[in-house]
Amino acid sequence: MTTWVPTAFRTHTLGELQANGADLIDKEVTVIGFAERIAGKKVCFIDLRDGTGKTQVFIKKENIGEDAFDTVIRTTRESTLQFTGTVALKRPPKVKEGEPTPPPAYEVVASSVNVIARAQAPLPLGVTDKVNVELSTRLDNRFMDLRRSHVNAMFRLRGKVLQFGREHLISEGFFETHTPKIVATATEGGADLFPMQFYDRPAFLNQSPQLFKQLCMSGGLERVFEIGPAFRAEQSDTYRHLAEFISFDIECSWANDDDVMGVLERMIHHIWKSVAEEEEAQALIATINAYRSEQNAYLAEQGEDLEQAEDPVEIIVPELPFPRIEYDEAIRIIKERGGTIEWGDDIDAENSDLLAQDLPQFYFLPRWPMSLKPFYIHQIEGENGSTGQQLSRGFDLNFGRDEMTSGGQREHRIDVLVENLKSMDLNPEEFEFYVAGFRHGVPPHAGWGLGVERILMALTGANNVRETVLFPRDLNRYCP
Repeated sequence: MTTWVPTAFRTHTLGELQANGADLIDKEVTVIGFAERIAGKKVCFIDLRDGTGKTQVFIKKENIGEDAFDTVIRTTRESTLQFTGTVALKRPPKVKEGEPTPPPAYEVVASSVNVIARAQAPLPLGVTDKVNVELSTRLDNRFMDLRRSHVNAMFRLRGKVLQFGREHLISEGFFETHTPKIVATATEGGADLFPMQFYDRPAFLNQSPQLFKQLCMSGGLERVFEIGPAFRAEQSDTYRHLAEFISFDIECSWANDDDVMGVLERMIHHIWKSVAEEEEAQALIATINAYRSEQNAYLAEQGEDLEQAEDPVEIIVPELPFPRIEYDEAIRIIKERGGTIEWGDDIDAENSDLLAQDLPQFYFLPRWPMSLKPFYIHQIEGENGSTGQQLSRGFDLNFGRDEMTSGGQREHRIDVLVENLKSMDLNPEEFEFYVAGFRHGVPPHAGWGLGVERILMALTGANNVRETVLFPRDLNRYCP
């Protein structure tokens, strides 16, 4: 249960006032928030909103003075107002016969008002208007977009996902750590790097904590996780690609790929189950669903394209264990269903659609060809695919057509690791800081990385990953 401590500007939050209003009647409170609606001339009603809820404030000239009253009724929407007054039971709305009686609501009868910050007009976008606003306009004015209840709820839900994921990993013996984001060389090779200047030397923003979390295994830390940023200079401008994202990453000693797939599916199950059961998380889902229902109805009334309409969020807790479809088998199934693919090809979204036809939303794809995996993925001699090519201990986790996670058992044998670097045209000397960690005995270990944004997309059915990021960074956007 949240405990709100009074601050210099308020004695109670608006959500707290509605939840505990029966105990506050006739008591003096000070509240503050955004003026969502200001209505009236002789008496005035203000719908006040803060990050916890809404409350109606009632003002009269004889209570606050004529000058203060005139100031309020001339104040623009979304201005920040502070009121002191007494709590009263709000007059219940009229309901038709047979309709349920709404729960009691409370208002503040103001005795004083203070205009803290006046909003300029016009607003860059409406907070309560039904009109459809393009995503680019919303992101240009994200500070105002966040005042919209369903957007605010999305980021509070994101906080819940981080909380539930973190608590599950801790329950399995992992502890949180942080690795460098400024690095001297690429994690996985390739060109998807953001160069930067580190004093008088060239450097890069890190693509992944991969190499450093493996060195934690060399150091005997055994079970670590990190929730932090990663940077990919990908030339992809799609609904699911970002240049900067936040990732859950784990690494686990004395473990193989099967072991960490278990950690991953249990964490996801815990997140979904917690969201389905926690009252506050369900209230956030209800806020998102209420907006989607209203917006979809509005789009239909206006005859607009419903391609961007979003279905209501439905939390279906996935069953354990998730199916495991090995790469060999996946290629066979896709071909049988008419897909165009050959052994050794990556499995794109269209072929994943074919594969996922009779699978639940989450499923693993283990035992990929080594040729499709990074140099640090483990391979076992004698584990070959149907074409005789070397298989790896790497896996993906898919949600329907979309890849969610890559992971696997890591190569802990230094001689094989060096040969892998060379075979992928990477210079072992440039990775000396990493290779050095394998010269003195390293436990077999495994891990994975899972983007928080993709968890939110899967959880809420958001059409675009940018809906789940406060200030997205992509191929075309680095401001605000």
